[in-house]
Amino acid sequence: MTKDLSQQTLTATALGWIDKDTDAMAAPLRPSTSFLRDPKDLARTGRLFTRDDNPTFDQPEALINALEGGAGCLLFASGMAAITSVFHRLKPGDHVILPRLVYSGLRDWINEHGQTWGLEVSFLDHYDGPAVTAAMIPGKTKLVWMETPSNPTWQITDIAEIAAAAHEGGALLAIDSTVSTPILTQPIKHGADIVIHSCSKYMNGHGDLIAGAAVVAPGREEVLAEMAALRNAYGAVLGSFEAWLLLRGMRTLSLRVKSASASALRIAEFLAGQPQVAEVLYPGLESHPNHDIAKKQMTGGFGAMLSFRLVGGELAAKEVADRVQVIRQAISFGSTETVIEHRAGMESAASPTPRDLLRLSVGLEDVTDLITDLQQALDSIGAAK
Repeated sequence: MTKDLSQQTLTATALGWIDKDTDAMAAPLRPSTSFLRDPKDLARTGRLFTRDDNPTFDQPEALINALEGGAGCLLFASGMAAITSVFHRLKPGDHVILPRLVYSGLRDWINEHGQTWGLEVSFLDHYDGPAVTAAMIPGKTKLVWMETPSNPTWQITDIAEIAAAAHEGGALLAIDSTVSTPILTQPIKHGADIVIHSCSKYMNGHGDLIAGAAVVAPGREEVLAEMAALRNAYGAVLGSFEAWLLLRGMRTLSLRVKSASASALRIAEFLAGQPQVAEVLYPGLESHPNHDIAKKQMTGGFGAMLSFRLVGGELAAKEVADRVQVIRQAISFGSTETVIEHRAGMESAASPTPRDLLRLSVGLEDVTDLITDLQQALDSIGAAK
């Protein structure tokens, strides 16, 4: 039945599960760390310890898996725990390919830990099928990684094209789809093998938990088993309360993502007409170089993240971030409130992020209030000049 329902219905009803013990429509919270065993049959199947078998995981994992069309989902203690579990499957000497414009936390982990551990890495400035094919090392490339839209410049990469290149070379394709969410893009439909989410962002949507998730495509169940073993071995498990809180937040996922995406488009269009703004980076704009790809693989909106660069450079960018009043200056994204960030200032010295760039995570406020706030901030730096 769930295959025939819309994502809005799936999320609002949380798959329609009812607690079998109480008939409660709200999900139960099960904080127990241990589960009763049968002393006469210790080998029987059943739950053993919460690190492997937390029952509070079942419903949010099933919901995320249903939204993505996967063969199974695992919750993790954070988005980075989910990401690194993909790389920990690999062996020293294995080769991985990534775009240079990728989440800074992953780029730093690769540089500081992954390569020290023995992974061979290729960061590509240009990311399309031919570029990935050219970077493949026969017999050594085991993983191709992508992120679309990419943080913080919001470039769009053709998932199907990269998947074909990866599979032709015998590698898996993993994609960080945190920004798009399954509401706008389902990467498995386009050929991805592993889909990663930082559930701290849109999945929860209320800025009050840290969590991650990984979904594997049908036919890749062995990958799911390997990642489950790594989750257990490294202790990268989510708490039962956090799992329950995540599920509660996901009930409004469809409405939140679509509303914030519509506001982001209006804000991008507004910013594109401001003389203080040098460039607006948002895939929903027809001027975006990857707009056609975005239209092909995003449905219902183009996401709630955008960036813009200031004519006055880094100083002007910092002044705008300082002068907004409704919008908050803070790190992270995907919550109910709109936040702005001078992104390069939060990344390492090796970051390729332009110094004149501001990243905006659009929330659920009235979009007219947000545009008015940005207008007064931009006008104030214009007047200062």
